Amino acid sequence: MTSPAPYEPRVPSDSMSPGRAALSVIWAVSPFLTLGWATPFAFAGAAIWRRSGHLVVAAAFYLGVFALQMMLLPVIDTDAGAERLYGACLLTQAVVGCFHAFLVRRRVFDPEGTGGLAGNEAAIEMVRRQRLLRAKARELAAKDPAMAKELRIGRPDLPRRYDDGGLIDVNHAPATVLTMLPGVTEELAHRIIKVRQETGGFVSAEELSTLAQLPPALTSDIAEYAVFLP
Repeated sequence: MTSPAPYEPRVPSDSMSPGRAALSVIWAVSPFLTLGWATPFAFAGAAIWRRSGHLVVAAAFYLGVFALQMMLLPVIDTDAGAERLYGACLLTQAVVGCFHAFLVRRRVFDPEGTGGLAGNEAAIEMVRRQRLLRAKARELAAKDPAMAKELRIGRPDLPRRYDDGGLIDVNHAPATVLTMLPGVTEELAHRIIKVRQETGGFVSAEELSTLAQLPPALTSDIAEYAVFLP
């Protein structure tokens, strides 16, 4: 028997909290939603907040375009050339500004990234949230297995809306899904399915490890992500 391959821990890659991420998107889309009128002020505020040279230059550029717009505004009804230039300025503020804001939104709202303190705290919070979701899903599965099946708890291979925090239903999931369990290789997944068919299923990670002869070191890790629906 080959030894199980080492597995990588599930670490969230998005360091921003959902609230901050949503705020960053609102900030980034504000140039487009306001037809460019908010662009210079959005970048100026970000430049003051983050004191970034790049943001200062960007804010100065958009403020310059905004000033030009204000100069052209009184004559656009009588001067076709001024009208075209005004339209180009508006397009720059709304479309280019929106695209630019999306490119730098993480630099503005999450400058430390996943390697900094903010990213670490967000990662910790995400893990806590996933643990809570798994605990709630397990509690529901224990009280109402039929509902758990309807919600497709532990079945990421099926369309569903319920967030179970990453649980895997060992008694029903296919081999490709079982390999999502920590340390479970393709070989071990097929062994689990073979034993599952012979015994009718498992009731715990300990029973799973014993009957399927899994490496004992995997038991606690599997228990964290496994659910055993009848």
